[in-house]
Amino acid sequence: MSSTPAILSYHAHVYYDPAHNRSVAEALRQRIGERFAVQLGRWHDVPVGPHTAAMYQVAFTPEVFASFVPWLMLQRDGLDVLVHPNTLAPRDDHLQHALWLGDKRALKPEALPPRIAAADESPIVPNTTPTLDPT
Repeated sequence: MSSTPAILSYHAHVYYDPAHNRSVAEALRQRIGERFAVQLGRWHDVPVGPHTAAMYQVAFTPEVFASFVPWLMLQRDGLDVLVHPNTLAPRDDHLQHALWLGDKRALKPEALPPRIAAADESPIVPNTTPTLDPT
């Protein structure tokens, strides 16, 4: 039996349709930033990397998982969200180790490397200043 890989961090990819529900995604993003010390990524109004729909990424540490993910389950306002660990195996992290909130979306596995070096994993640097309790 192989050992369990270390989870270095997590990503939540929040999917939206720029023409129909970007405002819902904007409101969710604002609420996330008000409540959690996370790193909010850029808006991608067109598919990028392995993602086949518009999305933005929320990067967070393992310490934030237990409060953020349950909150997101209840507050996602109908948006589909992919939550995955970062273990230095991006393909498996996105395709095998992930959880979906809402509908599961297609991903492009060929855009994901099987492995990356530890030096290639970016540290999580929160760019939010929470002012509200998550509850």
